[in-house]
Amino acid sequence: MRFEDQRNKLVQTLRSRDIHDEGVLMAFAETPREDYVPDEFQEYSYCNQPLPLSDNQTISQPAMIALMMQELSINPQDRILEIGTGSGYQTALLAHMAKEVCTIELLERLSLKAQKTLHNAGFRNIYYRIGDGWQGWEKAYPPYKEFDKIIVSAAADEIPQKLVNQLAEGGIMVVPVGGTLMQHLFKITKKDGELIASKGTPCAFVPFVRPGKQQ
Repeated sequence: MRFEDQRNKLVQTLRSRDIHDEGVLMAFAETPREDYVPDEFQEYSYCNQPLPLSDNQTISQPAMIALMMQELSINPQDRILEIGTGSGYQTALLAHMAKEVCTIELLERLSLKAQKTLHNAGFRNIYYRIGDGWQGWEKAYPPYKEFDKIIVSAAADEIPQKLVNQLAEGGIMVVPVGGTLMQHLFKITKKDGELIASKGTPCAFVPFVRPGKQQ
């Protein structure tokens, strides 16, 4: 089956998983996951499962990415902060929908490879930082202080306060919070300066690596 046909089948699978945001579904329909998957796993590009990357990282399960994006309620004027560039697949999906994406990756090798892939794909609305995602977009360019939406693609042991501080009024952050093996997806909304946190579906992400903190 051609990758294009497999991609359409994946979109049908996402619909069956209660992904109803048409913008999210369109982004998945237009983004070739095979470009972001290691060569040895390309035949599994459109299986609804996570796939290995280098450095013990993973490219997340499509259904989980879609759920997180749907929870963000992305609109075309949004500026999004992404923690965990990884292969760049989720970055591409976000960049299809938002005005700008600022993405942080701790691992230089992963970031540089993703940057090359995303540049070759034609994206010009993505900014990159190699560094500690726990600190957010500090000392980075463009010098943004806050974001409409924040998405975290690693398991945090607590809600990251510095990311909360960078969430704009009316903004939404989606972050997996919990232990090493299992977490729950939390949706954090900032309204009138107050935070509203709702605990959602169970999930399993690689741990959030925090430099200087014993893992």
